[in-house]
Amino acid sequence: MDYIPHTPDERREMLAAVGSAKEEDLFRSIPAALRNPEIPFPAPLTEMEIADEMEELARRNEGRRLVSFLGGGAYRHFIPQAVKSLLSRGDFVTAYTPYQAEASQGTLQSIYEFQTLMCRLTGMEVANASMYDGASALAEAALMACRLTRKEKIAVSAAANPHYRRVLKTYLDAAGIEIAEIPHDGGATCAESLARIADSSCAGVFLQNPNYFGVVEPMDSLSAAAKQAGALLGVAVYPISLGLLKPPGAYNADIVLGDLQPLGIPLSFGGPYAGFIACKGEYVRQLPGRLAGRTTDADGKTGYVLTLQTREQHIRRAKATSNICTNQALCALAAAMYLFTMGAKGLRQAAERSVRNAHALQDKLCAVKGLRTIFPKPFFNEFVLELPIPIEPFLAKAKQERLAPGIRLAPGWAGEKEALLVCATELTRKADMERYAEILKKIVE
Repeated sequence: MDYIPHTPDERREMLAAVGSAKEEDLFRSIPAALRNPEIPFPAPLTEMEIADEMEELARRNEGRRLVSFLGGGAYRHFIPQAVKSLLSRGDFVTAYTPYQAEASQGTLQSIYEFQTLMCRLTGMEVANASMYDGASALAEAALMACRLTRKEKIAVSAAANPHYRRVLKTYLDAAGIEIAEIPHDGGATCAESLARIADSSCAGVFLQNPNYFGVVEPMDSLSAAAKQAGALLGVAVYPISLGLLKPPGAYNADIVLGDLQPLGIPLSFGGPYAGFIACKGEYVRQLPGRLAGRTTDADGKTGYVLTLQTREQHIRRAKATSNICTNQALCALAAAMYLFTMGAKGLRQAAERSVRNAHALQDKLCAVKGLRTIFPKPFFNEFVLELPIPIEPFLAKAKQERLAPGIRLAPGWAGEKEALLVCATELTRKADMERYAEILKKIVE
């Protein structure tokens, strides 16, 4: 499949060049009897359905495929063919950091458009030109909160991604900044604990919504508790979920961050990914990384520039907001193309279908004797299961069946016992859910 981006005006221009008034004229030399034969074509399919059917045919050549229900920060979502085709253009994939930025107007405009889209998605006023990944974006956002408040303590939810929290600890330990962990209560961050931990010495409270367990956090009450303590509120988001959930700007978040991988970036053996940070306009001078702005040149024409240069490549290290040396420009461009192509309606459909599939999968699995969900709370597209058998032997048997059933959570992560974090997206097929339930039943019972 390919994407041919000819506009109606371009088509009319091409037809005029060959002396034709309409496209049908190009086929006059073909006899009418051969032009419209009765062919029993199947009903039309969407692009996603066609791609799924072609993949199914291709799988016949390689045997049974591995069916994955893994999540935990890396997700398989539908990517429109237009994104793949446009992103593979040579002028995009060969571009590198524009050290002489004003000579790369196309690159700067794409960054500017990306920033605009991230502001609209999150409900914030300013966004940067992307970060290395979601984990480093959390760490950079925490350092930003400390600079803004002149305090040296950060509170982070125990329900946030553990990999993100490890990176955060690496950054903040080196800077001598204290980290306090807010416990979760039944899978959701505890507002009472937040109010107790986020005292007057706390620079920022950082949460994840939906959190690592897939639970949708009660952000209104958590935001109120953070504000009551005088701390900045930072939220790590799953971008696809914002097609359905309230944007962070609506519950008065100060800093929003996340990973762009779900937005048009495939699962490529763990990378490359890209992170982002968005914030309120008043905090822009402490925003780490690059920031593209739009202006006019001496002739009054629109131009794009890198502005408010606060990286240590541009100013003295003591005044720099970050030592990040570049941004993941190609991945950020993929995210921008994805959002432009999907639009608000398409993003909402992807989010809704992910939620429906995850809830349908939970119902099927919990029908197996001995299984239960640990956190019976509203969730997006991930949930935590407790099995009546040890997890490791189950994972080994599932692997033999070409099934990746989820991520093992060691005792103490989600509860006293070990558990399984299971994920579904809009690409999860009904047949694969049924196969998962059948394999689970065979192993467990």
